Amino acid sequence: MADYDVIVIGGGPGGYVCAIRCAQLGLKTACVEGRETLGGTCLNVGCIPSKALLHATHSLHEAEHNFATMGLKGKSPSVDWKQMLSYKDDVIGQNTKGIEFLFKKNKVDWLKGWGSIPAAGQVKVGEELHNAKNIVIATGSEASSLPGIEVDEKIVVTSTGALELPKIPKSMVVIGAGVIGLEMGSVYARLGSEVTVVEYLDHITPGMDAEISRSLQKLLKKQGLNFVLGAAVQGVEPLKTKAKVGYKLRKDDSEATLDADVVLVATGRKPFTDGLGLQALGVELLPRGQIKTDGHWATNLPGVYAIGDAIEGPMLAHKAEDEGMAVAEVIAGKSGHVNYGVIPGVIYTHPEVASVGKTEEQLKEEGRAYKAGKFSFMGNARAKAVFAGDGFVKILADKETDRILGAHIIGPAAGDLIHEICVAMEFGASAQDLALTCHAHPTYSEAVREAALACGDGAIHA
Repeated sequence: MADYDVIVIGGGPGGYVCAIRCAQLGLKTACVEGRETLGGTCLNVGCIPSKALLHATHSLHEAEHNFATMGLKGKSPSVDWKQMLSYKDDVIGQNTKGIEFLFKKNKVDWLKGWGSIPAAGQVKVGEELHNAKNIVIATGSEASSLPGIEVDEKIVVTSTGALELPKIPKSMVVIGAGVIGLEMGSVYARLGSEVTVVEYLDHITPGMDAEISRSLQKLLKKQGLNFVLGAAVQGVEPLKTKAKVGYKLRKDDSEATLDADVVLVATGRKPFTDGLGLQALGVELLPRGQIKTDGHWATNLPGVYAIGDAIEGPMLAHKAEDEGMAVAEVIAGKSGHVNYGVIPGVIYTHPEVASVGKTEEQLKEEGRAYKAGKFSFMGNARAKAVFAGDGFVKILADKETDRILGAHIIGPAAGDLIHEICVAMEFGASAQDLALTCHAHPTYSEAVREAALACGDGAIHA
């Protein structure tokens, strides 16, 4: 039996970051992970591999559509799917080995296996029992499905199966128009699959600023994605080599079916806490299965904390990382803090979409007086030069104080540009503060400054 100050259960973005920060703060730390590699869903079968495929297929799109315009002549590349998957796996391997190195560097013990909590202060991994003054649950989430749909990860797949299909399907039905569905749908549409996205709501990207959502749908439609909105999926019937997706339109109850070689179920995720023994310990759960925590990420069981997808809030890797660092600070007797009002969200389609803070719909619902400053990337010289003029930046600021309340970007490098606004919001900046800051030319970031100027006397290049 080994004794630790902290044992973190789960080696995903929240767990491994928490373990490293605990060790840096002088706590004897171990991390429990049952996979063969560290990094959790995000690194192994989520964020990172999907970005590799998005990059590869976007490069293909550029070669097919824009190279000739730039004077780059020749045949478009042919797709070697096996090699593309190998490149994706190599990217995963480089990153997982990087975390192993960081564990060794920071003297974090990796307890290999699946963990459970038989009693307060104890963690069981396999047959070994370990004592811990503090336990952090960072077990993440798993894909959720719908009634009447059985996932086999061959024909009916989650994002995990979609990342390792043996061949490129001729047709794909994506159930759910959220982040995962649109990103993976984009990958296969660029590879030549006929992609149809079926969504229960009347719009894509639930919870996103409505104007951004409408713009994204139009652009994705231009790229070849088909959308069936306001449709309740009734079931998926797997056949030998295909599947039939049955749905009912909510507006008139009419029913229809779609045939597909592959069906991607992208209807969200749910906390993964199976096998931890939480019920036997009396750990309080919320109605949707998340672990209930207080303002310091503590559960109702003394010495047991929880973070990331296992608790309430957006299921985002960077939210989990922030909580991992913050709970480490709390355990070490310091002040841990996460500003939940400034957590950005990004969709890595092309163009990218990024948002932070309030949407216009939320501000209207709250009855808050605000102003919106917008600037189109068509007015940005750098964006036009690289065939990326679609989209815009929108900054929302308080009508009286000019304080930035939110921002929404659809356009080139949106996922990077949003952080300038995150930093501004963290410091309580006004739109004018951004507008008065010199931005290098020619850069995409000038569009952010122009949107900030539009909150005042007006953008220059609009």
